Amino acid sequence: MNRRPAAAGTSGPKASTVSTPQSLALPPAGDAVLLVVGLAGVASSGPLIAATAAPALAIAFWRNALGAAVTGAVALARNRTDVRALDRRGWFLCVGAGLFLAVHFGTWVPSLTMTTVATSTALVATQPVSAALIARVRGQRLPGRAWCGIAVAVAATVFVTGLDVGASARAVTGDLLALIGGAAAAFYVSIGAAARTRMTTAVYTTVCYSTCALTLLLACLLGGQRLHGFSADAWLKIVAVTVVAQLLGHTLFNVVLRSTSPTVLSLALLFEVPGAAVIAYVALHQHPKPTLWLGVVLLLAGLALVVSVRTQRDGVPAVGLPDLPAGEPR
Repeated sequence: MNRRPAAAGTSGPKASTVSTPQSLALPPAGDAVLLVVGLAGVASSGPLIAATAAPALAIAFWRNALGAAVTGAVALARNRTDVRALDRRGWFLCVGAGLFLAVHFGTWVPSLTMTTVATSTALVATQPVSAALIARVRGQRLPGRAWCGIAVAVAATVFVTGLDVGASARAVTGDLLALIGGAAAAFYVSIGAAARTRMTTAVYTTVCYSTCALTLLLACLLGGQRLHGFSADAWLKIVAVTVVAQLLGHTLFNVVLRSTSPTVLSLALLFEVPGAAVIAYVALHQHPKPTLWLGVVLLLAGLALVVSVRTQRDGVPAVGLPDLPAGEPR
């Protein structure tokens, strides 16, 4: 989940809010097709994971290990000098982002086995709310529209989670794990934005994915999770989710960014939630309660308000999902 580098910024003594001009024009026809294909890729991630007959943490490990192998090959072939030039702060940022990415996958992937794909995908999509709150803690003054979106999203989250209270404790646990996964993704995005001002995308993703994979490997070993001996069908799905969602989907988002603003891309990515729900409905026969759709619609409306607000401090976008593809890990 590969973003364009953001401009480096410095902390100022006083917080300020400046609107960042954002084009809401639709991309050209060719890029629009690529965007739809990329959305289909990331929307398939949740259903593919839920349908894979392998331990959740093992799936998360192999997905990132395979992703690191691919990006590592690219980095060694094209950016070997950049790898050698990586300084201590660069390593610190990459490793930090990788640790939060591991928390994201280590919570969200198991949640897909505990609650419905629709619920899990909707709740992990609350990442923009966490990103906005992180920006506020760092000194940003959020516009009223952002606070309105946060309020709607939080209320919808309570509503969606409340529907699972009567279902089972396992489903509620899955909801909470998905929320933690969304918050971890927001930290991953924030740290990654700083990291990518200092290095190429290939170098960043290689170190980040490798750190994530090693962390998940340790978690699997400590938790006694099986890492091999899966069926051919399970391996096929693991490879598919790596290629279709983690590599192909996010690569296409990078291409689309040449003609589309990050705001439009952030809004478009909200369609991952209904997309994943539809795939799970058809392929996995998951039929959530009709009332869940009301909560999902309210949640998406709140998130749309949040990601449509772009503020900056010293030239650094801080609200919503700036330069989204690399940090959108699903």
